[in-house]
Amino acid sequence: MKIILIVALNAGLIGLFVYLLRKKNLLSFMDGGKWWLTWLSVAIITLMDELTSIFYVPAESYLLVGVAAFVFIIATSLFIRFLSSRMVEIAHILEHHGIRGGGVYSFSYFVLGPTISFAAVASILVDYILTAAISTVSAVYNGSSFFSISPFVIYILFFTAIWAVAFLNIIGIRENARFTFFVFVAAAMILLTLVLSAIIDPSAGQVARATQGFSFTWTGLTSHGLIGGVNFFIFGFAGVILAYSGIESVIQTAGLVKSWKDIRKAYIFLAVTVGIVTPLITMLVLTRTDINFSAHEDDLITFFAGVVNGRVFAWLVGGLASFTLIMAVNTAFVASSELLERVAHRYGFDWLIKTNKADSLYRIHIMNATLFSVIIAVTAGSQEMLAHMYAVGLVASFTINMGALVYYRYSRGSEEIPDYHTSRTGTFIIFLILLACFAFIAYHKWQGFVLWLITVTIFQIIGFRVAKRRAPEIEQFRKTDNPMEVLFRIAESDETRPFHFFFRRPKDTSPLSEDPNVAYVTFYSPRSGTPTKLGKNHFLLTIYRESLARRLVSLIYMLQYDFADRKIVFHLGWPTSSWLDRFSTGVMVFSLMRLPKRFPAYSFVIEYEGGEQRSEEVARVQTPGTHA
Repeated sequence: MKIILIVALNAGLIGLFVYLLRKKNLLSFMDGGKWWLTWLSVAIITLMDELTSIFYVPAESYLLVGVAAFVFIIATSLFIRFLSSRMVEIAHILEHHGIRGGGVYSFSYFVLGPTISFAAVASILVDYILTAAISTVSAVYNGSSFFSISPFVIYILFFTAIWAVAFLNIIGIRENARFTFFVFVAAAMILLTLVLSAIIDPSAGQVARATQGFSFTWTGLTSHGLIGGVNFFIFGFAGVILAYSGIESVIQTAGLVKSWKDIRKAYIFLAVTVGIVTPLITMLVLTRTDINFSAHEDDLITFFAGVVNGRVFAWLVGGLASFTLIMAVNTAFVASSELLERVAHRYGFDWLIKTNKADSLYRIHIMNATLFSVIIAVTAGSQEMLAHMYAVGLVASFTINMGALVYYRYSRGSEEIPDYHTSRTGTFIIFLILLACFAFIAYHKWQGFVLWLITVTIFQIIGFRVAKRRAPEIEQFRKTDNPMEVLFRIAESDETRPFHFFFRRPKDTSPLSEDPNVAYVTFYSPRSGTPTKLGKNHFLLTIYRESLARRLVSLIYMLQYDFADRKIVFHLGWPTSSWLDRFSTGVMVFSLMRLPKRFPAYSFVIEYEGGEQRSEEVARVQTPGTHA
């Protein structure tokens, strides 16, 4: 019966994959003279990274929290699904502002500025370097565990694996996606066979052991009061969060897909594949009563495969472990190249991002392969410290991402992203959990934290020196208008009539009035680019290291100094978002509401101009005395 079910399962999978391979543009497509990846390609590239956790997380988490580890793996999987919905939101925000790719770096740069973005670059880049180093070494050791190989040959295999993956990326992302898909096909067949076999052939007392895991978790959460329960939760959660390392790679490679909607589909795919398979396999193996876990810390899943299906199947699982670990190296290549491409493009290092005929960032791939090889040569014998550093960097990048999203949503609301946005309260809770995990890991793995901090400091120093000379904001500042031009506009106007200031959003392109007593002002951040100047009476003024309200007040003070006796009317846009959004931006709204008391000589109007009525509003402004 067991063999029949396994054959039926694999026959169904083969049929499904054959059907998929016959579909046109399954993995990539040409549009606008550029090859784009589909959501499936990006999802599979990330999935191969996440799958590696199956081969080490169950054993490590068991040593940390015992049989309750599978409960925390399940809880963490659910948490990651909520986290990934925020990653989709970030992709949507970046695309809305015309920013493609770069992930945590692009978003933290856009929202929080270069200082935090360099910390984000350091965290995520270090994680990619360590992913490549640790995964390569683990892959070779897993694949050679059945053979007796000299240390010299082992090192040759290390470097061969690194440069083979580099070559895979140099020949083009399409070939990369196709090769990764076939590895995914083999992984799906082997892992689902493992799951089915374990379900059909459980060990004696396995259900009771699973119940014990849930009971132990509940006891740990409730028996030591609120503080003790929170500590136990953070302890277990921080211990297993590495099971989902790689989840950020999807948003990191958003520049390879055409829309943020592809990012959403990719995360949904990950939720229903690795998001289910990882907790399920962890539960099936950790609840077995016929395995000595302390004796199989390094080969737990391979030994588990031998228990349920024999030695030959164990060899297949061991080979799969090596392949998935190698593909995790591939994910590091793909995601880090996209990250470095964004940094190089922003700061004008065009020589680094030149592509070959396959549209591959071959210079970055060669640089990465060289760096990964050096790291392996130095650390292959002892990687425990780097593993600690990896954990700190991963949680740090998550925390920076969510912190930036919390700041963005509570300062700008959801009006800019009506197509997709999540709960701000939920995002804030996620941020707090990640911040607590970061503190926990930094305290208990302080050596790794120190190494991470040193790396971030180095990146900050280098980044500041580069940004001082090459920051794109320098060019944006040159495009801004001089506030004196605003004064000249008022001085040249008709003194017998009120002068009207209309404050416009950066993306507002509606028609302007040519009335000499009307001026339009757009405040914008240099990090998001300079808006289009729509007329001679349209003035572009930057907001840099200050709030919109403070920038507006400083402008009014300047006008008050030179035109204290003029009748000036300031027109502010009507808030059209939800009441919750308006509460979220309450500090700014409160500052604006105080303007009439601070400047009683001037008039302030909060208004909404409908699209069809815009021409009527413009005409009314041109009539003397209309807004008096």
